[in-house]
Amino acid sequence: MTLANYRYTQGPDATAMAQVRAGLEAFNQAQIGDYAYRDFELYARDSENQVVGGLFGHSGMGWLYIDYLWLADSQRGNRLGAHLLGLAEGEARRRGCTGVFLYTYSFQAPGFYQKQGYEQMGVLEDCPPGHQRFYLKKRLLPA
Repeated sequence: MTLANYRYTQGPDATAMAQVRAGLEAFNQAQIGDYAYRDFELYARDSENQVVGGLFGHSGMGWLYIDYLWLADSQRGNRLGAHLLGLAEGEARRRGCTGVFLYTYSFQAPGFYQKQGYEQMGVLEDCPPGHQRFYLKKRLLPA
């Protein structure tokens, strides 16, 4: 069959998405075994139970992936971010992870993560335009 014989579609298709996901997961499992992802959430609340910071992501394939870390402006500079990262790293170890992966933008906090022991492993220029996206990792030592 030549490439011209295929029909290409674009747009929402839950059935097709499920088929692609299942196909890739089956291939991956045949290579490395089960790699089920587990969600992770951690929130800091003040004395009035208001969320003033938090992070969330997931773990799988031996790594914890942090998707979001946020602190209220009033909470920056008081070590809360470092403490949240430390708690997340502890949970990563309990889950058997060997490292933590995250990304941040040049207008966010790349220096903060580097102070916490994260090393830059890549950069995507002009993402978003005029800025950079930094990819960082930290290998975890056993507890």
